[in-house]
Amino acid sequence: MATVEIVSFGFLHADAPEADVVLDLRRAFRDPHVDPAMRQLTGRDRKVRRTVLATGGVRALLRATVRQVAAYASGPSADRIVIGSGCAGGRHRSVVVAETLARRLRRRGHNVTVQHRDISRPVVQR
Repeated sequence: MATVEIVSFGFLHADAPEADVVLDLRRAFRDPHVDPAMRQLTGRDRKVRRTVLATGGVRALLRATVRQVAAYASGPSADRIVIGSGCAGGRHRSVVVAETLARRLRRRGHNVTVQHRDISRPVVQR
């Protein structure tokens, strides 16, 4: 099995990391940031996780990404696959998707690491 590195990040902090696959979660999926009760939370908080995973399309994207990793892993030189999971600030959607994707890939036998590049940065004011 390939080693998979997942990096969650916020597009508003810096460019996307170099990756084989970059998931841009900004436009298509509900942003917990718009709810003042969740703004200071992160994707590690249950309320944020539930909100993101209840958003239409997120679970389908996770399934598709698991299949995409399997396709990359079947290549002749796929010892390492890097996935970028990005949202606006890197604290909510990107973290939930990164953590959920990591769990699903581990269940399929992949060695997975997760880094949350921007989770500790201040909430982006928009």
